Amino acid sequence: MRIAIAGATGVVGRHTVAAAEARGHDILSLTRGVGFDLERGTGPVGATLASALDGIDAVIDVTSVQTTAAKRSRAFFTAVTEHLLAAERDAGVRHHVALSIVGIDGVDASYFAGKHAQERLVEAGPVPYTILRATQFHEFAEQVTARLSLGRLITPIPVGRYRPVAAREVGARLVELAEGGAVGRARDLTGPREERLVEMVRRMFARDGVRRTVVEFPLPGAYGRASASGVLRGGADADRATIAFDEWLASPDHTPVGARADAPASARGPAPTQRDGGRAAGR
Repeated sequence: MRIAIAGATGVVGRHTVAAAEARGHDILSLTRGVGFDLERGTGPVGATLASALDGIDAVIDVTSVQTTAAKRSRAFFTAVTEHLLAAERDAGVRHHVALSIVGIDGVDASYFAGKHAQERLVEAGPVPYTILRATQFHEFAEQVTARLSLGRLITPIPVGRYRPVAAREVGARLVELAEGGAVGRARDLTGPREERLVEMVRRMFARDGVRRTVVEFPLPGAYGRASASGVLRGGADADRATIAFDEWLASPDHTPVGARADAPASARGPAPTQRDGGRAAGR
């Protein structure tokens, strides 16, 4: 198959690419690095988005935007989804696979507002579709500490009850779904066990050798209430992935806090002579 992957360099995207290549598929990466701007709907110089998708069998959309503002999230996912679906229609693509979030029904706020907009557009769109909802990723522990740590002394962590899943397993499932026909809403995918976000961060810091106080606090608003309530854990009928958080921590998929380019300077220690590029943000 020829599969186009939107957001191919992100936390889930890189695993989606790896899974697709391992299964022998021909991959087109729809990223800014190779000239695509999906929010504007443009392709590389001299090519439209539709022409770039000519001959593509399926598009997997794992794009994301770093925001907690509902307006920005809606604008991003609306623009990207409309442009992808229009280009897929014109190019004759027969399967659109979108990644969304478990448990967001009734929580049309913050980042979730954009995912609701995306789902509605995909469901009403001109291309046969599959939507996979997955729970929060293990990688979220890395992302939230990079955003919220206050120097070397303290990291405030919002109350969160999840059944987190490895981005690697989400990527593999998306490729499996792309290989089949469109099914509409696929079965949700969750991780193997329930976790509190604050305990995930504490265990990550302990493994990474970070000595910093971690304090849990309630996040206000609908987004915070949903995270704290456990509704984002998924239901009993969801498919269960197999990689638990501690197994993920011990794997190469986890970048230790002090080695991350997005870590506070106090956590990284003295600047090395050379630095690798940072990892792309997740959802």
